[in-house]
Amino acid sequence: MTKTIMTVDDSASVRLMVNFTLRELGYEILEAENGKAALKEMEGKQIHMLITDINMPEMDGISLVKKVRASSAYKFIPIIMLTTESQAEKKLEGKEAGATGWIVKPFKPDQLIAVVKKVLG
Repeated sequence: MTKTIMTVDDSASVRLMVNFTLRELGYEILEAENGKAALKEMEGKQIHMLITDINMPEMDGISLVKKVRASSAYKFIPIIMLTTESQAEKKLEGKEAGATGWIVKPFKPDQLIAVVKKVLG
């Protein structure tokens, strides 16, 4: 069965790079430009992993993580923060919200692949 990954970033180029990198490995990729759009896109779908930016319009990544963790359907899926934020307090805020891991942008495709394989198997 193909695993589905939702990628959320207000930058189309970042979404494209994540999509290109992970689709080659056989994952199905869903995309959204902010947290609000992501929640709508995820409705009723089986999502195996969420990769999200923090700084986005309408709904930021931390708020998205909290909403996803509050949903019984997605309570235990791996959530990776993919962001330019690297401060310890932001990482702690992400972890407390329910993030599984953290990748700082700009990222190398190999780095993303390694993290996805580690958490999704």
